[in-house]
Amino acid sequence: MFGAIIGDMCGSTYEFRNEKRIDKIQLLRIGSTPTDDSIMTVAVARALMDTWGDSDAVVKTALVDSMQYYGHLFPHAGYGGRFFRWLENRERKPYNSWGNGSGMRVSATGWMYDSLEDTLHAARLTAEVTHDHPEGIKGAQAIAAAIYLARTGKSKSEIRQFIEDNYYKLDFTLDEIRPWYEFDVSCQGSCPQAIEAFLEGDSFDDVILKAISVGGDSDTIAAMAGSIAEAFYGIPEATAEKAMDMLQQDAASPFLEHYCVVAEAVKSFEQWLRDHNK
Repeated sequence: MFGAIIGDMCGSTYEFRNEKRIDKIQLLRIGSTPTDDSIMTVAVARALMDTWGDSDAVVKTALVDSMQYYGHLFPHAGYGGRFFRWLENRERKPYNSWGNGSGMRVSATGWMYDSLEDTLHAARLTAEVTHDHPEGIKGAQAIAAAIYLARTGKSKSEIRQFIEDNYYKLDFTLDEIRPWYEFDVSCQGSCPQAIEAFLEGDSFDDVILKAISVGGDSDTIAAMAGSIAEAFYGIPEATAEKAMDMLQQDAASPFLEHYCVVAEAVKSFEQWLRDHNK
C-alpha cells in the first residue's frame, strides 16, 4: 500500500495544476502531501487487518468505522463532496457512487489474500460500503486484481489481458489521450488510465511520472498506478526513504497535521504481512 501513498503524494501538487510534460514533473517535491487517497487507504488496511477471518458483515462494519474515524481525524484531506457528507452521516449507508474513491483506497486487498477470488471478494466489500454502484465495484476490483496478479508474478501482457477480459478495454495509449484527457473522477474515466500508466512504465518511478502526465485527477491516478507498480517492481530505496522522511515531518503538510499517522500505518501493514507470510 505504500506505493499508493507515494503516488498520491507525488500527484498531490499536480491535481489542479496538471503538467503533461514528463520532463517537467518532479516526484516528491516540496508540498507533496498525502491526501484523502492515502487516508482512506490507511483506513481500509486497518479495518481489514483488524477483522481478518471475520464475516462479511463484521468486515463492512469495521470498514465504515475505520473510514469515519480517520475521516474525522483528518477532516481537511481533500475529500469529495458526497464522501465528506457520508463521513458526517449517522445512517452510514452507501450512496451508489461510481467515483474513483473505491479504486484509490483498495490496495491493501491486493496484498492480503492468497487467491484472486478472495482478493476480488474483499475489494467488493471495501467498495460496497460507499461505492455500491457497479462501476464503483468494478474499479476497486480492477485495481485489486492488477495488484494481486503483479505480486504473484504475472507478466504485463497477462495483466493487460485479464483486465481487458473482465473490466476495461485498454484500447488507447497515454500519448494518444494525453492531449485531450481532462479531470474525471469516475472509476471508468480514471482506473483504465492508471492501469495503462502501469503497463507503459518501465520502473516504479516511471509509472508515477506517466500517471501524473495524463493530467486530470493526478493524485488518484498516480495512487492507483503506484499501488500496482509497487507489486510489480517494488519501490526504489531512495524513493521510499524520501517519502518516509517527508511523512515524518508534520509541518510540511498543508492538509494534515500528523504525517506520522500515515507512516506508522505503513509500518504496521508491512509487519502484518510479514506475520502472515504474505
